[in-house]
Amino acid sequence: MTIHRLIQNSPLEPDDIHRLVTAYEQTLRTLGISDRSDPVTLMVAKTVIEIGQTGIRDPAQISQLAIKAIGDV
Repeated sequence: MTIHRLIQNSPLEPDDIHRLVTAYEQTLRTLGISDRSDPVTLMVAKTVIEIGQTGIRDPAQISQLAIKAIGDV
């Protein structure tokens, strides 16, 4: 899973990791991406992490913002 590779060496707390993984999975489901080897998953993971670093704690809100950000690309 892409997001795990990106956060594996980061100093995040377990709650933060859970929050980001939940947002990542929700974003992929909403976008209809089931193939974890799809290159788009890397963009989704990076976007979710960037939004999560802004201090937003709600995975659903992170997911919504990630979908909007990806749509604006």
